[in-house]
Amino acid sequence: MSETISGRLEGNQHRLTQRVYYEDTDFSGSVYHARYLHFLERGRTDFLRCLGIEQRRLAQSGDNESLTFVVRHMDIDFRAPAAMDDLLDIVTEPQKVGGARLVLHQEVHCGDRLLVTAQVTVAIVNREGRARRMPEHIAAKLGL
Repeated sequence: MSETISGRLEGNQHRLTQRVYYEDTDFSGSVYHARYLHFLERGRTDFLRCLGIEQRRLAQSGDNESLTFVVRHMDIDFRAPAAMDDLLDIVTEPQKVGGARLVLHQEVHCGDRLLVTAQVTVAIVNREGRARRMPEHIAAKLGL
């Protein structure tokens, strides 16, 4: 599948390429650990976008059932550093959909080096912050 600014789907995985900029690094020249959360978020957001799940449309429905995805839990393992100008490959793969939750496995690579792994649980909530069952059309697009 062809690459766009939102990355590409390859089977059950989504891949997004991001460059490391000066703003992503700390005084040592390595990517600051919290910046990986930004890269992972971009991977999740563009994964949904490539599936045709429009988060802005979900959130702007104008009633109490306006829906949004929120991170509920994350386990993250920092394995190796990245540096300014590195090209990172953010891989996102759905693992499980159930009720209001979606579990994703994510990895950040630089070439053949695995830098970060994360297991992320997101929940879908309404405007009031209450969990809601994953809409069938979204669960179907996730293919699980």
